[in-house]
Amino acid sequence: MNPPIPTKILGIETSCDDTAVSLVEASGGLNKPSFKILAQAVSSQTEIHCPWGGVVPSLAKREHAKNIVPLLAQVLSQAKVIENGKNKLGKKTIEQIQELLTRENDLAEVLITFLEEHKVPSIDAIAVTAGPGLEPALWVGINLAQALSLAWEKPLIPANHMEGHLISPLLTNPKKVPFPAIGLLVSGGHTELILIKKWGQYKILGHTRDDAAGEAFDKVARILGLPYPGGPAVSQLALLFDENNPYNFKLPRPMLRTDNYDFSFSGLKTAVLYTAKEIAPLDKAKKIALAWEFEQATAEVLTTKAFKAVKNFKAKTLIVGGGVMANQILREKLKAKNENLSTPIEILWPIKDHATDNASMIAGAGYLKLAKTRKPNKNIRAKGQWAIDTSF
Repeated sequence: MNPPIPTKILGIETSCDDTAVSLVEASGGLNKPSFKILAQAVSSQTEIHCPWGGVVPSLAKREHAKNIVPLLAQVLSQAKVIENGKNKLGKKTIEQIQELLTRENDLAEVLITFLEEHKVPSIDAIAVTAGPGLEPALWVGINLAQALSLAWEKPLIPANHMEGHLISPLLTNPKKVPFPAIGLLVSGGHTELILIKKWGQYKILGHTRDDAAGEAFDKVARILGLPYPGGPAVSQLALLFDENNPYNFKLPRPMLRTDNYDFSFSGLKTAVLYTAKEIAPLDKAKKIALAWEFEQATAEVLTTKAFKAVKNFKAKTLIVGGGVMANQILREKLKAKNENLSTPIEILWPIKDHATDNASMIAGAGYLKLAKTRKPNKNIRAKGQWAIDTSF
């Protein structure tokens, strides 16, 4: 099979509380995928969900519907792949779009106006996150992508959000990855260890049995009286810890020595809660010490499990992704553990903007699927629990 020609893929991401659109030019096939980001944009909903201390699916869905067409217009315009001009949609096409967006009437009206005021853009395919994620949020992106595919007659590709995180380091560092590789994905909703035999061939080795690491960060932040989102707040506090701090707390390392590759962070969060109650009231020094020890415990568990998998599967590469991977202490522990190996392996990291949810990684994941199967999908449904090692 010949390598696919360079392909401009529009990526759409609405799996949680970030609305994102990107246009990526991809080439190289599965052997050495290469990406050039032509334009990308993200609209964050952090301030909207902050009063609730977490993501509210109905609010996320509403904001996605409000923000997605303006982001689409911005990205296509910045990439210079779309022009103003009349594009008369047929009555049947309008009715089909309205039916697709029947639960987002305002979105349907805005989208139809946008489509009729612009010529068909010079793109080759549309990739959209089909899962995992919050299904009400996923459906906004999916229905919009189906409407665009219908109006523009472009192939539609369901992208796995976790595969997007795996490919994210390559968005700014195209290279041929030595396989087998281990993927460590750590975010607000997911904590997984994945064996990567090659692009498109995955096996989940382990996952969290309760709270994801990012979820535990948010809960610990609430215990310490820190704002949402909790991950950055806890990390910033932990960085203030030094030898002058009078407190030295000891928290458990759940499942650190088990024979499997699973994780558990609920007990660690509970240990923070009990400790906080025992030492109340919490002054700043106590909070700093607790945040630091919580990060140390989390990072030690993640690092130990990841390199256990590296050793047992003779991995040549460790690929890390997800919002929690922006954590400085975790990165330092992974680097230190790797440097202590007799033969260090390569660790691939995403840049900070690509560690969190973004549409460029979705375009990349869509390209991998297209390069592997050459088969787009006409009908896509939201799969909130779509595992990376299962087919769509």
